[in-house]
Amino acid sequence: MIAYFIRRLILIVPTFIGITIMVFAITRFVPGGPIERIIANARQMQAMHSSAGGSTGGTGSVAGAGQPLSVEQINRLKKYYGFDEPLLKSYFSWLSKVLHGNLGRSTRYYDPVWDIIKARIPISLYFGILTMILIYGVCIPLGIAKAVRHNSGFDNISSVIIFTGYAIPGWVAGVIMLVVFSSRFDIFPLGGLTSDLFSDLSLIGKIKDIAWHTVLPLLSYVIGSFSVMTLLMKNTLMDNLSADYVRTAIAKGLPFKKAVFRHAMQNSLIPIATGFGNNISIILSGSFLIEKVFNINGMGLLGYESVVDRDYPVVMGILVISSLLFMIGNILSDICVAIVDPRVRFNKH
Repeated sequence: MIAYFIRRLILIVPTFIGITIMVFAITRFVPGGPIERIIANARQMQAMHSSAGGSTGGTGSVAGAGQPLSVEQINRLKKYYGFDEPLLKSYFSWLSKVLHGNLGRSTRYYDPVWDIIKARIPISLYFGILTMILIYGVCIPLGIAKAVRHNSGFDNISSVIIFTGYAIPGWVAGVIMLVVFSSRFDIFPLGGLTSDLFSDLSLIGKIKDIAWHTVLPLLSYVIGSFSVMTLLMKNTLMDNLSADYVRTAIAKGLPFKKAVFRHAMQNSLIPIATGFGNNISIILSGSFLIEKVFNINGMGLLGYESVVDRDYPVVMGILVISSLLFMIGNILSDICVAIVDPRVRFNKH
């Protein structure tokens, strides 16, 4: 088993290179990069200057009426952003910097990429960890209760609530909750993670203020995954309860409750354990729609804005972190499966 996990760790290297070089190549060929944005801003400033001051004669443009920047200026920008080098040479130059802990500098904020990401990570971790605690802490017991009470009133009513929540996207539920609980009844704030006077509050007051701002976004995060996890737990447990080994145990006199928790429960947790490690990357990625609705500056919103603004260094920086977490999460999923099911052996045949 140790050899298997060592091989998985080694495979992270070529997988990481394949993912990053593909996205790196896409950023080179997609129009609207930092140079095009600078040219567009310069052209806009030139048009504003011309409309305000009238014609400037032959000196109003450096490179003609259609191009506000000269060829030399454009070449300098290409050299500054590394667009003057071949693709592979530029990629391995970027990769060398990444290996030394340098993710580059944002073309939008002009700050180091790691500093920008580092400021957003605590917010995404805060909501991601709380979401996972709620999902696993509530969905597993609820799924067990629905399985052992299948077709009862509790099962039917809870299924209606679960499917209703599943049918509504998290960000739509967030908008509805903001309209009802923030705008109409003024129970919760309209957005953000803290109040304007947060720095003047006591420690207890700060905790209450953050909790007050957390309720609605957290419900929006949970509402989508809640139904999937609950029904997965219920269906797998029902399958195991109908298996021959559980029926035999009950026929031999084992109480139903012990049959559930001693026999069926362990096998039912295997699908849950399979996806546990993959949730690590989801914890950090967040949801840009929910963060946009509630005005939360997390990783999801940062990634979305970076793609829209063609801030390629930030896009690549987020890709580095998320891809590494996703691959490590796959390995952790295998470890979780091996812990839950002792029969699993990752041997090479």
